Amino acid sequence: MREIIFSTETGSDTPREIAEQYGIRIAPMHLVMGGVDYQDGSIPVDDVYAYYKDTKKIPTTSATNVGEYLDLFNGIRAEHPDCVIMHFAYASAVSSSFQNAQIAVRDFDDVYLIDTTKVTGGILFHILCAYAIVQQRKGTITDYQALADEFQAMTPKLACSFIPGNLEYLKAGGRVSNAAYLGAALLHIKPLIEVDGGGHLIAAKKYRGSMLRIAETYVRDFAEGHNLCRDHIFLLYSKGTSQEVLDRMKECAIALGFKAYTYIQTGCVISCHSGPGAIGLAGISA
Repeated sequence: MREIIFSTETGSDTPREIAEQYGIRIAPMHLVMGGVDYQDGSIPVDDVYAYYKDTKKIPTTSATNVGEYLDLFNGIRAEHPDCVIMHFAYASAVSSSFQNAQIAVRDFDDVYLIDTTKVTGGILFHILCAYAIVQQRKGTITDYQALADEFQAMTPKLACSFIPGNLEYLKAGGRVSNAAYLGAALLHIKPLIEVDGGGHLIAAKKYRGSMLRIAETYVRDFAEGHNLCRDHIFLLYSKGTSQEVLDRMKECAIALGFKAYTYIQTGCVISCHSGPGAIGLAGISA
């Protein structure tokens, strides 16, 4: 069996320690502030928040470009000449990253693209599920296209959603009207944003009250609504989320029977859309 290397984009919000543990290689996505292009991860999230505070504009985000994918795949091949690369891409419905990766792989053999149809921790959860499958079958895998097809077929079982911490970011990004924003703010309503099976971001339902109050209901609704496997759940959050809310999410996950949980903090690209204080979840159906 040949070595299998997993790769993705920074929009997966893969923590450095997890990337190192599983050998995940990561290509940069981008954000533009004040006419300057920054690679996601090259600046702190605080800079995104400060930019919005000063300008009332959110940074523009953009995809990984073809050249960056070429650099990624060439770099992997230089270090692992006979490897197979499984690239788990940011949802194609909301970014051109996948299309750019398709162009880049024309120059390579044995690089397989999986459209995760997810963003942030939903992508990383998919990768770790795939990694577990490879470990279980170590030494027996010979058909890598079939393996990639199996990974692609897993996408409907993966679930990911988030609740924005600050609706001003959605309004500034043109994702909600001014009237809708004012009504939601007045009634303390926060929309649940789900990533559907086609990779589209949709407002699925509305929660009312403080994020601490919402957290418990949200975790339960997510776990039971998606009939999640109780082995593991990702607890997603953006910088600015209180420790009290994070603890409540963990307590709820444990009470629902999850054997393990991992906190995943969003990076700059995702935080541009969620704002500070957002929470989210990712897991897989049983």
